Amino acid sequence: MTAKNILHMLTPHRHVSPFDVNMAADAGFDVIVPYENVTLDEVGDLVQDAMFSRPPHDGASTAIFFGGDDAVLALDMIDAAKKARVSPFGTHAFADPQGSFTTAAAMVACTEKVLKEKKNQDLKGTRIAVFGATGVVGYCAAVIAALEGAKVTLVGHSGLERVKARADEMKQRFGVDVAAVNGASDAEKADVLAETEVVFAAAKAGVRVLTTALLAGAPKLLAAADVNAVPPSGIEGIDVFDLGKEIAGTETHGIGALGIGALAIGNVKYQTESGLFKRMIASDEVLVLDFRDAFTLARTLVPDL
Repeated sequence: MTAKNILHMLTPHRHVSPFDVNMAADAGFDVIVPYENVTLDEVGDLVQDAMFSRPPHDGASTAIFFGGDDAVLALDMIDAAKKARVSPFGTHAFADPQGSFTTAAAMVACTEKVLKEKKNQDLKGTRIAVFGATGVVGYCAAVIAALEGAKVTLVGHSGLERVKARADEMKQRFGVDVAAVNGASDAEKADVLAETEVVFAAAKAGVRVLTTALLAGAPKLLAAADVNAVPPSGIEGIDVFDLGKEIAGTETHGIGALGIGALAIGNVKYQTESGLFKRMIASDEVLVLDFRDAFTLARTLVPDL
């Protein structure tokens, strides 16, 4: 008899995400079980309990999903799951805390395609400013871009301390060098934008980070991506469906910055998360999936411009 595809969904919070539950069910998992208030030191025992209940050849029919809202904790949980494996047993492991890994992957992938097709420019060497960099989406987008060779700056909204700590953490964990600056005031934002070629806006929903006046004063700006779908938009002048549409007011520099909106990014994010769930179901080998795998898949899903 064919083993059922079982997904164990772990979160450090009171509830697993209904969004992720729906995505997993629609992807085709037969059984989905939530585990809430899970701590890092509990992960190993839970993984082994799931792993040893099935013969090794059915290990790829068992998957562990890590949610929550902390990118670093989710990665630590994946590491704990890997360490808990005892050959020849195994389970899949997939982390996407608060949808941040797949959202960040989609944002960077959409921006990359816009840059390549409309500006003839790669991510490598591109100067990227990340607003909302201490949040999970901004954090992951910054790391993905930096791993691709972009020159990334984390922009803080409440002083330098938090973004500097994030920058140090990225260096230690991923070996990437990113800058950190404060961008609380419009004057500080303008200073950042003076040398910026790409903006990633990943601040809290309903918070406007950049106005058209600030964008108009950014002489080197090529593209700006905003993941905020809740009005007002994070970046003024970008419609949620935009994918490479020129932002009004920026053409005065003769460059014409291009906008990438939240629902254009969301479309790719949705397909990416679904695709990774389906990949676990289809695979005969156990997989470990994080934001790097999400970015690889998202690159293939961005629609033609």
